[in-house]
Formats: sequence, C-alpha cells, structure tokens
Amino acid sequence: MARKKKTMVGAHVAPGKPLKEAEAISADCVQIFLSDPQGWKKPPPRKDAGELRDSAVPLYVHAPYLINVCSPRNNVRYGSRKILQQTCDAAAEVGAAAVIVHAGYAEDGINEGVGRWPRTLEMLTSEVPVYIENTAGGENAVARRFDALAQLWEAVSKAESNAEIGFCFDTCHAHAAGEELGDAVDRVRAIVGEIDLLHANDSRDPPGTGADRHANLGKGEIGADVLREMITAAGPPVVVETPGPAKAIRADLEFVRTALAQAQARN
Repeated sequence: MARKKKTMVGAHVAPGKPLKEAEAISADCVQIFLSDPQGWKKPPPRKDAGELRDSAVPLYVHAPYLINVCSPRNNVRYGSRKILQQTCDAAAEVGAAAVIVHAGYAEDGINEGVGRWPRTLEMLTSEVPVYIENTAGGENAVARRFDALAQLWEAVSKAESNAEIGFCFDTCHAHAAGEELGDAVDRVRAIVGEIDLLHANDSRDPPGTGADRHANLGKGEIGADVLREMITAAGPPVVVETPGPAKAIRADLEFVRTALAQAQARN
C-alpha cells in the first residue's frame, strides 16, 4: 500500500541499501531507482522488499529517464507504457510513497504529445501514486514551460485512470526552462492545484539553457535566496537530487530544513 504524504526532507540515494543511506545522511525519506535509469529492463525483485515496506522511512521511486509516453514512435511509446507499469508494480512491492516520471516530449509537437498522456493513464494500473515531473529541456517537451504544463494538466485531469496522479516540481528544471522563479511555485500551484513533492536542486548552468545538471543548494546559478523562497513556498516533502559525498548531501538537507524552520517561525 502507498504511504500517505508526510512532512519529510530527504535525498536521492544509491539503490543498494537505501535505508542505511538514509541513516548515514540523516534523511527523513529517500528516493531511488528500482532499475537502470537509462534502460528498458523490468525492475528485478528486491530481497529487502519486506524491510522497505515495513520501514518508517518513506521511499520515493524515480522511473527510468527513457520513459516517453508522448512519443509518436509506437515502439518508444508502447515500451514507455510497459516499463512505467512495471515500475509502478515494483514500487508497490516495496511500499513506495510514489513513482516520479518525467512528462516527456513529442517530435511532432506539444499538442500531439499532450494528447497521448490520457491513453497512458487509462491503461495504467497502480496502487502507488504517480507524480508527473516538469522537465528541463526540449522544444516539444510537454512540461518544460508552464504554458505547456497547463495544457498537459488539463488533459491529465480529464483522463479516466485508477491511478492517483500528482505533480513533482523540480527547481533546477524550471530554471533550465527559463521560467521566472520568483513566483514559479504560485504559478505552478495555479495549474496543478498542489505540489506533491519538491525536487530542490540548484543548477550548474545559467537560466534557459535546458541543461539538467544539478548543483548543491546555494552553490549554483539559481542562488540561495531564491531557492529558500521556493522551498518555503512549496513546502515539504522535499527531496534533493544533488551531487557529492555524504557531507555535501547532509549540508543540502540542512539547507532545506533551515529554510522550512525559518518560514514556520515567521508564521
């Protein structure tokens, strides 16, 4: 069964021993891949599935990057639907809080790509919520710019599906897309209603480049103050997907917790 959303701050970690990783970096929750993020193979069974299910540490699952249900190419679209379903099944086995999947892109245009999402959701069966994530680059990406996201969300909201659909907002992706970050959280909320998970990431590159290269919080091109404002506006749960050793990740978690605590104190 999927866990209910909790007030948590955590990080993306290596998939081998996620609970030990969580303890090592003092994370409240973790995010992992259950299969090769650049591959099409079905997630293998995990010997620690029971331990993960029973743990008080919520586990988020990021679906493979290759998934693109918007593609006009049948083999890509059908393969994407298949591995998304398999990822959701595997996520349910480990009691995951949610599956996060990139919204995708369509070589034949955003309108066409958006139109392929409802059929995907109609076919999808999942005990675990599925969070669609905004993306960083691609001219025909269906959730790069917020106007395209609005179009996608209208289509998604009308789709008939037994899966609970939510939204994951990535700060680096919005920066890479060239969106104005000062009011980005409010604008996204106006579209999707609620941000179910925040990916708090700084960016190694200037705005609008489409480059999805993360930096540690306050160390990149977004800026510490802007990140703090976005974190507090979106609220928890928050997962950082930042690089470096455990010390750097712990510092990023502390950055998030301090921002949230300061906001709470002001209120």
